[in-house]
Amino acid sequence: MSTPGTVTVAELMEMGEFIEGMPKAELHMHIEGALEPEQKFDLAARNGLSLPYKSVQDVIASYDFNDLSSFLAARYEGDTVLVTERDFYELSMAYFEKASEENVIYAEIFFDPQAHTSRGIEFSTVIEGLHRAQDDAASQLGIESQLIMCFLRDMSAESAAEALKQAEPYRDWIVGVGLDSDEKGNPPVKFKEVFAAAKQDYRLTIHCDVDQENSVDHIWQAIDEIGVERIDHGINSLEDDALVNAIVDRGIGLTVCPVSNVFVVQDSRSVELKKMLNRGMRVTVNTDDPAYFLGYMNENLKVAQHEGSLTTKEVAQLMRNAFTTSWASEEAKTRYLLQLDEYVAAAGV
Repeated sequence: MSTPGTVTVAELMEMGEFIEGMPKAELHMHIEGALEPEQKFDLAARNGLSLPYKSVQDVIASYDFNDLSSFLAARYEGDTVLVTERDFYELSMAYFEKASEENVIYAEIFFDPQAHTSRGIEFSTVIEGLHRAQDDAASQLGIESQLIMCFLRDMSAESAAEALKQAEPYRDWIVGVGLDSDEKGNPPVKFKEVFAAAKQDYRLTIHCDVDQENSVDHIWQAIDEIGVERIDHGINSLEDDALVNAIVDRGIGLTVCPVSNVFVVQDSRSVELKKMLNRGMRVTVNTDDPAYFLGYMNENLKVAQHEGSLTTKEVAQLMRNAFTTSWASEEAKTRYLLQLDEYVAAAGV
């Protein structure tokens, strides 16, 4: 039995086992960010490309990010090895296989078409590779998934509108649209018109990363002027009580990524995550770009639990929030939540 404020090794092991076995949903994962160093070398070799690294260890050593911009530079450099439909398929299947090992049963996956079409890669090449992997992951691994197309906010609104047009033939393959990349000088309202057009057919979410310039204002723009259902990251909402109340009242989900926060702002912000739970916010835990931030779902949940001093019930609530605020069908949500409830009950929580 531990004394107040301490946790024994046995209790940590028990919590770790609970997290590992729990059925999970992931709502914030950039598929390009799942490119592991080994796969980066393999794809570069197959596509006749050279990399500025001699080894996998050199690649990992280069992941010395200290802000959002330094991470994005590395991410976009990695994207250059993705050329063919097979590349996007294999990238996605590698993620699904890892997710399956960690008991992820449902995933909503971001992809950045402009990062590829701007390099001369066809939109169809990207999405057909992703979609084929989704089908195989469902049949072979039992993971259900949906795609969210993100606009790059450091590109023009016209470019985003073109991406939306390119997506039209694949409308049934995409559940929602989002907004990611460098936030400085690129507020959500820059894309107000294209999001208004997208809202006719898609669900909406927007990145409001941690401690960025005008973070609170950007979150207000996202929920008031764009009308999103979710905020990706959104930790800074805690700085404004009125904003917290609006998020709670509207049932808006927040997709927090503890391990990536360590890289970007040198703190997992798990203490704030616990505060969000205590305020009744529908906060979730996700991986962001797991290959670059060196942490998949289990690692992110363990970091959040340990550094945020979360109880087992609070860990389960994080996952309940994820299934509830997902864009799965109501029938699927009911099925997932029942699976989670049965697991939690069997664990005696």
